[in-house]
Amino acid sequence: MKHLGTSAALITAAAVFTGSAAARDDGRYAQSPLKSWFDSLRSAKGLCCSDADGSVVADVDWESKDGHYRVRLDGQWIDVPDDAVVTVPNRAGRTMVWPVKGASGISIRCFLPGSMM
Repeated sequence: MKHLGTSAALITAAAVFTGSAAARDDGRYAQSPLKSWFDSLRSAKGLCCSDADGSVVADVDWESKDGHYRVRLDGQWIDVPDDAVVTVPNRAGRTMVWPVKGASGISIRCFLPGSMM
């Protein structure tokens, strides 16, 4: 049984690493006045990476209920872990999410709530 636990841990680590390895700053926001702010964003899970790695979320694709968030990605609602929420004031104004896609589905590394209109 211990061998199965070790294998599962290695598979999980590989999936997380694979999803993280896809993160990259391709330079398209190099001239943005908010670039350094985006580059410093972090949740309790770690750095969010960069604006280029995040996705803007439309108001109809996220919600808050009882102090918790959820977001719709690829047609499915995903609960945002509390430790993925970015707690600094949102200087960009728009809601953003930094998803990690792995073998077990989509997880949320960072979620930056915006203002619902």
